[in-house]
Amino acid sequence: MVVHSRKAYVCVMQLHGDVSADELKAVASEFIGPIYQRPPVRSNVRRALRIRNVNSIEVLEVRDRLVLMKVESDPGTYMRKLCWDMGLVLGVGAHMRELRRVRSGPFTEEKGLVTLHQLSEAIYRLHEEGKDDLLREVILPGEVSACELPKLVLRDTAVESVVNGAYLAVPGVAMFSEDLKRGSTVAMFTLKGELVGLGEALMDAAEVEKSERGIVARPTRIVMPHGVYPRAWKGSAAKGPGGS
Repeated sequence: MVVHSRKAYVCVMQLHGDVSADELKAVASEFIGPIYQRPPVRSNVRRALRIRNVNSIEVLEVRDRLVLMKVESDPGTYMRKLCWDMGLVLGVGAHMRELRRVRSGPFTEEKGLVTLHQLSEAIYRLHEEGKDDLLREVILPGEVSACELPKLVLRDTAVESVVNGAYLAVPGVAMFSEDLKRGSTVAMFTLKGELVGLGEALMDAAEVEKSERGIVARPTRIVMPHGVYPRAWKGSAAKGPGGS
């Protein structure tokens, strides 16, 4: 779930020439907002030009030609490409020297993360002593991982059909987030707050509000098991635009 959520990084950028602190901060501010990026040559995705949003760039420290900065951005933003582009605009060139992710969605270094040692200790305690108290402390509900995504709350009558792969139509929506945008990844919940899965929004919030019919979202990943909610249809579950 967190692959679709906002990220935060602390990185060290190596400048290839000298620039003033004022120049550096001025150029950094130019990269806040929507930016164009093409993935680096050495990447695992197709090198297509795309738009990513940079929420903030904070210059934390400058030492000689090393720049320590914190960046908050959309998922899929390449920090090494950002450093290279900033160096290009500065006129001296630059590359990323070090990188550490400090936030992924609701999880940060200070909150929500555990070490593998803590996890293995909790599993050992469960297997050897039959106690799950430590495991309950380190494992969070799946709903937490989707809490920052735009939300669609499904009516009880629509849940099982969506679990079976049907598209979600307007009558099956009980509530929705104001930040719902066509093409965005959305989290689908039940009225009880249970995570049904993820989907691709096929309507904006304004369209959903004024529509009585039509397809709101296409399921892309379902996490809820079959049979948790009763079937509300007769015969075979309809998939595709005719579902829900």
